[in-house]
Amino acid sequence: MVHANDPSLKSWVQVSPGSDFPIQNLPFGIFKTRYLSPVAGVAIGDYVLDLVYLHENGYLDGLGLPPGIFNQPYLNNFLRLGRNATTRVRGRISELLRQDNDELQGNPAAREIALVPMLEVRLMMPLQVPNYTDFYSSEEHATNVGSMFRDPQNALLPNWKHLPVGYHGRASSIVVSGTNIHRPKGQMKLPDAANPVFGPSRKMDFELEMAFVTCAETPLGHSITTAEAEDHIFGFVLFNDWSARDIQQWEYVPLGPFLGKNFGSTVSPWIVTLDALEPFRCDGPQQQPEVLPYLRFNGKKNFDIHLEVVLQTSAGEEVTLCRSNTKYLYWNISQQLAHHTVNGCSIQTGDLYASGTISGPSPGSFGSMLELTWNGARPLVLPDGTERKFLEDNDTVIIKAYAENNGIRIGFGECRSTLLPALP
Repeated sequence: MVHANDPSLKSWVQVSPGSDFPIQNLPFGIFKTRYLSPVAGVAIGDYVLDLVYLHENGYLDGLGLPPGIFNQPYLNNFLRLGRNATTRVRGRISELLRQDNDELQGNPAAREIALVPMLEVRLMMPLQVPNYTDFYSSEEHATNVGSMFRDPQNALLPNWKHLPVGYHGRASSIVVSGTNIHRPKGQMKLPDAANPVFGPSRKMDFELEMAFVTCAETPLGHSITTAEAEDHIFGFVLFNDWSARDIQQWEYVPLGPFLGKNFGSTVSPWIVTLDALEPFRCDGPQQQPEVLPYLRFNGKKNFDIHLEVVLQTSAGEEVTLCRSNTKYLYWNISQQLAHHTVNGCSIQTGDLYASGTISGPSPGSFGSMLELTWNGARPLVLPDGTERKFLEDNDTVIIKAYAENNGIRIGFGECRSTLLPALP
């Protein structure tokens, strides 16, 4: 067991019951204040621990950290140190925050500077993302989409159960939670119309996803096995892969998503480490037929993480749209990374790999409006009596997630963004 995950640990920092950020979590992010430019921090309760202050004042001595490693606007260089190094840093931070450790707790002046109230910070994009890949790893989601647009009796394409289907997306339009997204414009072909039309998307949607972040680089031609994959993965963020369904449906044959996806994707600001999620491993769905040797793996590679999507209307009313779980993913992260690199594709530190929409077996666990309303055929009725087939302008989508057992809750914070009207 990773000692920093010990469920008996208590912190001298007050952590409210139900907080996403107990001492067993310690996710990493980038923050700024009125007085600080963007620097690295760790979430603990309702505070952010300033890693620059800890490093510069000797609290992280002995870890072999380069000068200025935390005084940077992105976490990439810290992640580049590798899993062993980042695990040691998280372990040392855990020691400093423990109830029985007086090093920082016993220095009121240092404590005052190092701990910044969450209400006083602005959370920034945690990564500079070199590359972004979106997978299609939920069997329930793929089946729903195939049933809607193809043949319900043959919803999955022939390759789906043989490999983790994915595509390369646009890294430049990935933004941090709190950044609003404008409704995109593009070509659409309306039912029974002879020719396409141009205009703002009429079928705006969210996609409930998780994404993992790599913390290593490989040379061109090198492959990563399923056994090696987790050595290259630092942690997870929440991911909303905004989708314009009408633009997507017209453009995606034969090469897949393009303008219907690349206008914006939203990530949560805190990266929850793979280390912190160790206690929440679980088996995934049974894979039939048996996969090829390079996709076989040993052990529990899925995670029991509860997911929720909340819609906040322009009037401020909130309604939960769906609840799902990452345990439903048919293809796990080790298989995804092994498949991604089996042809010799190189990876870089900070690359994001999204899961694809995570849907469960029941309608309440479907991870997109496309599925929840069955492409608009079954509108959702909100508590105020209004309906939604797809998202309306000024709707806010909020994704939340947590894993919980042994009385410990490991949360991800929020992935939040408002859909604004299309620009002229």
